Amino acid sequence: MSIKPAAFIAAAGLTALVAACGGGEQRQLIQNKGSDTLVNVAQAWAEAYQQVNPTVVVAVSGGGSGTGIAALINGTVDIANASREIKDEELELVHEHGYEAIEHVVGYDALAVFLHPDNPIEELSLEQLAKIYGDGGSATSWSDLGVNVPGCSDQSIIVVSRQNNSGTYAYFRETVLGDGDFRLGTRDMHGSKDVVDLVENTPCAIGYSGLAYANDHVNMVCISERTGEACVSPTVASASDGSYPIARSLLMYTNGEPTGVVKEYLDWVKSDTGQCIIMEKGYAPAKPVSCPAGS
Repeated sequence: MSIKPAAFIAAAGLTALVAACGGGEQRQLIQNKGSDTLVNVAQAWAEAYQQVNPTVVVAVSGGGSGTGIAALINGTVDIANASREIKDEELELVHEHGYEAIEHVVGYDALAVFLHPDNPIEELSLEQLAKIYGDGGSATSWSDLGVNVPGCSDQSIIVVSRQNNSGTYAYFRETVLGDGDFRLGTRDMHGSKDVVDLVENTPCAIGYSGLAYANDHVNMVCISERTGEACVSPTVASASDGSYPIARSLLMYTNGEPTGVVKEYLDWVKSDTGQCIIMEKGYAPAKPVSCPAGS
């Protein structure tokens, strides 16, 4: 069966019936949109759930947490994925449209800070990150941090960020900058993978993204709350127990308490099977689970 284009899905309203190709069988369509951090695991959940309940199709798209929440406000999705909590002004808009946003914690993530492998820095504090990323911050070159980065000709720091509709952007800003402004000249990438790809190929760069987007071609920095204090590395365990300074919840929002196929799907996402899938994708589960070996 082929999934309808995103434009059709958005126009179709909430949970819809779609016909299977080559026959009259009706399948229910759950529309799921939002966080780019969650999009890979959301797609994995959707594919696995097809085996659990072939009569339900989960159509997943990204675009950022803000995009998903906007669709929730407009009543054009069943589930909005978010890597940040819904804002007060967004909640007000939900209420104005006659809905109630219900939050579902589906996992945890360590928001990792990435460097090129030639960069000798192994740890940074939130204070130092604020000096790099913040408007008026004093760290504009790697020499300001006491290092020389091979391959970075003038030692200027290339600051890589996310677009402002991203929950990752919003959470990093809140946690590192205290809701202050980012410095001018950041390279704002559309997706998490784009951040990692740029850092991998740019010795002068620093970027941040979800732990699940790490690869063998970038280094992840150990992070401390304050300069001189013990740092914590980004891992599934440090995201789960909250010891990593930039750990966050991964969320799904529904308009009201879910019912019917949407409730069944969310219950499955929160089950051991669904939570083992999020672990497999590099995130921390929302609850302790025991997963089969090799999963």
